[in-house]
Amino acid sequence: MAALTPTATPAAPAPAAPRKARDAGAARTRRRPRVWRGAVLFLAGLYFLVPLLSSFVFTVRIPGQGLTFDAYTGILSAEGFTQSLLLSLGLAAATIVLALLLTVPALVAVRLGAPKLAPLVEIVCMLPLVVPPIALVTGVTTVLRWGPDHLSRTPLYQTFLAVQNESFPVVLVLAYTVLALPFVYRSLDAGLRAIDVPTLVEAARNCGASRPYVILRVILPNLRSSLAGASFLTLALVLGEFTIASLLGFRPFAVWIVTVSGAEARMSVAVSLLSLLITWALLLVLSRAGTRASSAATPAPPTAPAPSTASSGAAAPAPTAASSVSGKE
Repeated sequence: MAALTPTATPAAPAPAAPRKARDAGAARTRRRPRVWRGAVLFLAGLYFLVPLLSSFVFTVRIPGQGLTFDAYTGILSAEGFTQSLLLSLGLAAATIVLALLLTVPALVAVRLGAPKLAPLVEIVCMLPLVVPPIALVTGVTTVLRWGPDHLSRTPLYQTFLAVQNESFPVVLVLAYTVLALPFVYRSLDAGLRAIDVPTLVEAARNCGASRPYVILRVILPNLRSSLAGASFLTLALVLGEFTIASLLGFRPFAVWIVTVSGAEARMSVAVSLLSLLITWALLLVLSRAGTRASSAATPAPPTAPAPSTASSGAAAPAPTAASSVSGKE
């Protein structure tokens, strides 16, 4: 009877053709964004590289004379190159420090104590985007002319003279800080939105940390990438700013390039390319520093403890009830 009883046959596997078709369609769907992404990146690369290559060819090729690198070999020996470059780098460093000292404590204080003031702080930091630099430098010039005439018999007279020192004009640092506020604010605001500032501060305060310690050792390590981005934007702004420095009568790197272009056109273009390369190199340094710091601050994942074994390789015996009782006694 068992031999005569029919048994259920297993179901035949589903054909693989539809699955292969779905996989092929998904592959085509993934391939299309990659193709468009590559095309967009290629066009963007041409947009940036073609002018740079044209400028480089202009600096090294002289019609009728062939190739020459005199425009690059004469940069270091050009009059005023080293002084103007060092001045711009010093102004950039001072501007970065002052801008961060103003924005970091203010943004942290707003997030901790007065969140309703956040729109007001944002409006104040975004105002330099509305006010053109020519209007800003006009106001600065008016104040600098008014001060010595009305404060000549007060101690502030020497202050007005000190901020206009040609070796290191502090007035440019103040003006550049105002111009850099929108970029610094946006970078730091994005970093603060990514972390829970009240929870971090409360946990650190419960552990007995002071407020300066909390900012220096808890908040700032979590903002390394944002600080690096804000520093780079400020550096690029200071190295390329021309209007304010020129109208105030100072000669940083951007003003020196324009001054040299009147007599040495090829050298000015070569210096512009060199300044662009310096800016890119500093960008890579700041980005690498922020990446390494973030990776160092990230704790390593915990590893599972290795099982304890006896010297012979066998597992350790489990404790018996008698041993546990004797341990309690």
